[in-house]
Amino acid sequence: MCENYSDRALKMVQTQLRPRGIHDEAVLRVMSTIPRHFFVPHADLDDAYSDRALPTHEGQTISQPYVVALMTQLLEAQPGVRVLEVGTGSGYQTAILASLGAQVVTVERSRWLSQEARGNLEKLKLAGSVVFIVGDGSLGEPTLGPYDRILVTAAAPRLPKCYLDQLKTGGRIVIPVGDHETQTLMSYDFDGQKVTAQEHIAVRFVPLVGEQGF
Repeated sequence: MCENYSDRALKMVQTQLRPRGIHDEAVLRVMSTIPRHFFVPHADLDDAYSDRALPTHEGQTISQPYVVALMTQLLEAQPGVRVLEVGTGSGYQTAILASLGAQVVTVERSRWLSQEARGNLEKLKLAGSVVFIVGDGSLGEPTLGPYDRILVTAAAPRLPKCYLDQLKTGGRIVIPVGDHETQTLMSYDFDGQKVTAQEHIAVRFVPLVGEQGF
């Protein structure tokens, strides 16, 4: 499967992403080139480019490709933009952001997962633009902020105020919000005085665990 991953990644883009409204050409390019099978357990290699989320380790998941693409498109991560990612997982979303030229600070509760993700990005020579932090992502990472963008890959019961405190004026947060069963993918834009919220699609993520999460 690894030998023809580029064909499978390109098919993923053509059949799963473009037809659903993913139009950012930079996002589509990166999604077609990053080897998604690097980030899934060996037992799931055959499904690495399938249209669904997959389990990884320690009860975490790698999101459905469409959801990854949509969140990335909503984030508008341009080269040089400083991004806080909450929930490193196996590092797939991290790799997408780094490939787009973003400067990424990624926070993960599990030291083992953070180390695994670092290894995955080192294989792709992307680790140099990423800072890996082990800690409570529900609190963000204030010591390295402020950030142009914040992307949260776990569901929160509400938008943690600390994320707004760490966001630059003109910044954006993309986060799933809801309860353990049903959530809505939300984006929040901050103009320095007020926050504008927008609902996108229904999603289902693992919970954001921590002081400002579940």
